[in-house]
This record gives sequence, C-alpha cells and structure tokens, in this order.
Amino acid sequence: MDVISVVKPKKEGTEVSDEEAFTSEGVAFNSGEFDGLTTNKAKKAITYKLSQMEKGGAKVTYKLRDWVFSRQRYWGEPIPIYFPIDFPEGVEHGDVDPKDEGCEHTIRYDQSIPVDEADLPLKLPEMDDFKPGDDPAGCLARAKDWRYFEKDGKWFARETNTMPQWAGSCWYYFRYTDPKNSEAAFSSKADEDWMPVDLYIGGAEHAVLHLLYARFWHQVMFDIGVTKHPEPFKKLVHQGMILGTDGEKMSKSRGNVINPDDIVDHQGSDALRLYEMFMGPLEAVKPWQTSQVAGVARFQNKMYNVVKNAVQSDVDEMDAETTKILHKTMKKVTEDMENMSFNTAISAMMVLTNHLQSLKDKVPREAAEKLALMVSPIAPHLGEECWNMLGNEDTLAYEPWVEFDEELCVDNTVKMGVQVNGKVRGQIEIPKDADQDTAMAEAMKESRVESQLDGKDIKKIIFVPGRILNIVAK
Repeated sequence: MDVISVVKPKKEGTEVSDEEAFTSEGVAFNSGEFDGLTTNKAKKAITYKLSQMEKGGAKVTYKLRDWVFSRQRYWGEPIPIYFPIDFPEGVEHGDVDPKDEGCEHTIRYDQSIPVDEADLPLKLPEMDDFKPGDDPAGCLARAKDWRYFEKDGKWFARETNTMPQWAGSCWYYFRYTDPKNSEAAFSSKADEDWMPVDLYIGGAEHAVLHLLYARFWHQVMFDIGVTKHPEPFKKLVHQGMILGTDGEKMSKSRGNVINPDDIVDHQGSDALRLYEMFMGPLEAVKPWQTSQVAGVARFQNKMYNVVKNAVQSDVDEMDAETTKILHKTMKKVTEDMENMSFNTAISAMMVLTNHLQSLKDKVPREAAEKLALMVSPIAPHLGEECWNMLGNEDTLAYEPWVEFDEELCVDNTVKMGVQVNGKVRGQIEIPKDADQDTAMAEAMKESRVESQLDGKDIKKIIFVPGRILNIVAK
C-alpha cells in the first residue's frame, strides 16, 4: 500500500527525501478541508473537529518518568521505614547481635515497616565520616548502632538511603510561614495567614521539576487536611535566561560564563543589579554585554551628584514642571515595580535624574529624597548613601513607599504634528481639549507651516482632537 504524504515544507521548492518521513513543521496537503494549514493550525483544527464529532479531543499529558527518590548519602531526610531481620535456621533473635562482625543475617527488604508516628521525626545519627565507602547501601550502613535495633524481642534494620533535596524543597515555603514551630511543620493559623504563595519567580527548567513536584506534595498535604489550600502558588513568572556575549547559553564548555564577582569588584553590586534589571523585560532572553554596565554606572554617578546638589542648595520648594515630572515618575516606577517591568522603571528614574541635573544648584530636597527611595529596591547601597547624605540618620528600609497624586500625572497639553497636504511641516503644543480653531491659530504661528500655505487656498482641514491636524491646500 502506498504511503500518502500529508505534510510538505513551508518553503516551495524545498527538496524532501523519498526514503524517510518528513517530520518538521510544514503545511498540510492531501488533507481535504485542512489543506494549506500550517502544522500547528492543522493540529488544532483536526482536534476541534474530532471533539465536535465526539470521536476525540485535546488532552494535556506530561513527559514524566519514574522518580528515583532515594539517595545513598548522609545529607538528606532519613526515610522512616525499617525491615525485619532473618537469621540462619536454629538461631534465635536473643542469641545474636547483627552489629557484631561476622554475624550472619538477612535484611528482608521485601517487608518494609513504617516508623510509628510517635517515634517521628527520625533523626540522623552523629557521624565523623560521611564518605560513600564501598558499601552500596551508603555511609549510614556503617552507623550500626543507629541502623540495627531491637523491638519486642526481635531485631530490625533501618533504611539507610536518605531522601533527595526535593523532599525539603517541595514544601519549604510552608516552613517559612512558621520556622520556629517545634510542635508541627506549621500551624493552621500560619497556613490561614500566609498561604497560598502570591508570586513565584523561576525559570522554565525550574518549573518543570521543582514546581511540579511541589504541587504534588502540596496536594497530598491538602488531601490529608494539613493545609486548607488546594494549590500552592497563585502566580508564576518565568524570568528570561541571560546568555553569554556570544548569544549562547552560558556554560564552562563554551567558555562564555560571566563571573558576577568580577563585575562587583570593578563596578559594585548595585551596578550589577541595575544592569541586569535594565537589560530588557524580565521574561526575555537577553545576551550579556559587559561594556553596557558602564551606562548604568554613569546613571549612579549622575544621581549621586544630583543628590549632592540638593544637599548643598537646600531648596524646599519645587516648580510646577519638576512637581509634574516627579509625580509622573513615582506613578510609573510604582506601577512598573508591581508589574516587574524593572527596565522601564529604571528608564523613568533616569529621565527624572536628567531633569534634576538640569536644575543644577536648585534641586529640590523632596525630589532627591523620593528618587533615593525609588532606586533603593534595585540599588540599595546607592539609595542608602543618598538617603544618609540628605541628613536622615535611620535607614530608608522602614520608610513608606512614595505616593503620587493622580491629578499631577495627567498631561493637560498634547504635542501634535501639523501636516500640510499630508507632510509634517511643524509641531504645536495645545490643551488636550482644544478645538480646531485653537489648533489652527497655533499652527499658523509656525513659520514652516505658514510658508507652505503662502499663496494657497485652504480646501479642507482634517482635525482629530489631540491627534491629527492636516491642512489640505492648493
């Protein structure tokens, strides 16, 4: 039976081997009503039709494999199970000690017994030597006084494997809510007050492993009534990866790893923080450019000098323009911080700093203090230094965040380009609610506009308030 091809390359003329299947993304053909659809669109269309026909539908699956949970090492939570011990025929439990060298015995790993709840938590023994050794059971197999114990006249052996790091990291956020509780992992009040987590930031690889496992553990705890919340995290944000200067993922094998300590040594930790936040959107994948760190370092120096000018000039009053720019900056930075748009928040602070620098020896003290508060979450050393320079003895860490006046953030005027016969010939600034006559009056004050209309009759005026002024003349 002939095999009918149903997917072809997107680019016409691309050769396809007759010896093997075409498995790349392409375009559907020989597929009836789905002809011409790209692979992704064809999948969705076919799935939708199957669901309408009640013969199939979409399903989310996970590429999960068995989880190797045990570790043959000391560090980790001990697994709270133990096993019976069998001795050779004729040997009684009370006559032997499996801890003795040469004592024959068999640990029945096929008969696991959970440690009684009253005996929890099971603690690791004190050991001086944590090296793996030759025994595949791990170093805990050498702690014989801990491993072997008697109960009800019989000998038993504890499990010597420990849990992986997942065992603690899958529920650590619960413990953070109640870290000093010696009676329980966390109290119901802590669960009520603090859970679920509002925001979790992690990379895509992190989400696939840790966050998926954390959700498993959390839902078990929910099922047994330890927590009242069915989900652990309200919102997840994936931060983008920072690539090497060659645009590739940083790795030792490529030799493109940037050591942050080197940046800190040369330009300080604040410059490192500022540059990382200024590189672009938090979610974006971005290449590292060491030369660009100097740009944020210049911003730091400029801001420091602006604050220094504020201290020396000791100006208390702000002019209307500075007041408006300050409040617009506080609004922008506040909203950008909440949305984790750190790069645009820094840009807004740079604009404010440039404006304050233009005031030279008349920088208002209030504007300098607000700027120090706004920069402190990203550049804490710079913020604290500026705050102290301004005469504040206590740290700014306990100061309330800046507050803006919404009315001062609204622009009362707009800048509009003036077109003559479809070409921009000038720019005017008018009130937002200005009418056509006001706009025309301002436009005629522009020399280039006036010269373009000289000797011509105005046939039509196209005016959209706040956006367009186009004068048609012949």
